[in-house]
Amino acid sequence: MKSERARLTALYGGLLVLAGALLTGVVYLLVQQGLYTSISTAVTTAVPARELRDLPTSTPAPRQSAMPASPSPLPPGVVRGLAVTRTLSDAAEDAALNRLLAVSVIVLCAYAVLSIALAWWMAGRVLRPVAVITETARRLSGENLHERIALEAPPGELKQLADTFDGMLGRMEQLVSAQQRFAANAAHELRTPVAVQRAAAEIGLAGEPDARKVARIRAKLIAVADDSERIIEGLLLLAASEQGLERREPVAVHEVAREAVAALAGEAKERDLTVTVHTGPLTVPGDAVLLDRLLHNLVANGIRHNVPHGRVEVRTGPDGITVSNTGPEIPPDTVPDLFEPFRRLTQRHRHAPGEGAGLGMSIVAAIARAHGGTTTAYANGEGGGLTVRVTFPGAP
Repeated sequence: MKSERARLTALYGGLLVLAGALLTGVVYLLVQQGLYTSISTAVTTAVPARELRDLPTSTPAPRQSAMPASPSPLPPGVVRGLAVTRTLSDAAEDAALNRLLAVSVIVLCAYAVLSIALAWWMAGRVLRPVAVITETARRLSGENLHERIALEAPPGELKQLADTFDGMLGRMEQLVSAQQRFAANAAHELRTPVAVQRAAAEIGLAGEPDARKVARIRAKLIAVADDSERIIEGLLLLAASEQGLERREPVAVHEVAREAVAALAGEAKERDLTVTVHTGPLTVPGDAVLLDRLLHNLVANGIRHNVPHGRVEVRTGPDGITVSNTGPEIPPDTVPDLFEPFRRLTQRHRHAPGEGAGLGMSIVAAIARAHGGTTTAYANGEGGGLTVRVTFPGAP
């Protein structure tokens, strides 16, 4: 910061001193050009030439260059009074210019000192917001990301820089908070199956259980293990989606949608649901496996969070993917929370088959971001249910 202030001081001070020197030189030249005429006119007016005609020829000259050392005849047409007037004018001009030059040099030196001092002060004022930003950035850590610069300054580049830095801090705070919540939720979700397995083994297999009880505990342990495996797979898929795509190829999303609906047709029939598909052409450059998982999660979410005799509608087209379903009424203010990992509309009290771990919508949003798309959702209001829309940029 000190080096930048020194550079700005040298720049500002140098420019001010240069401007002062140029101004002094211009004033000196302008005064020099018109000073002789002004002095000559003043002398002639005060002492007319006709009053000097009777002066002796041997009058000493005040300036060597104006009067010769020895008397000599004057040029034709020049009277003796005009020669004396010229001599006096030259002497007065030299004295005035010397005095002007001396005063100008003194004033310029004082101006240079004052300019450097003002430039140092001005550079400090200009760089003060940068010092505040630097100090804030040095002081920040994961525990005080809530702090902001909040620079009070007129609109300008530095004010815009400080506001941009505050916005970046806000995004970082949200990201760190989301990661902390994700870690806590993941630890909770993974700890629950372990606790269930331990309880089943310690309580269910205590003593000498019969074959029927052992089979029941065995089935329970397998179900819990499957649930843990789904959570781990979901976490790995979420992490892979957040890393972006390594390669892209054209994917016919409308065909992937039909395959996803066909794969979940049995589950929809068991729940007595009606699934309708309207597949308009939609081709997206991306990863076919991830897009298949996106469609599968959307359709599965619409089927599993529904009501008896409900409906699920799947649409694809140039506008993207839209999946709408009937179901319980959803408060509009809770819809954004559904895209957070391990967030559900209702808390899970038991590990039921197909209940999921609360990662489906967060995986959908992550896959959409990896393809440059956006995910939006809104509650249907009357009749209940949810509508989720995924749009992709540049899709034909």
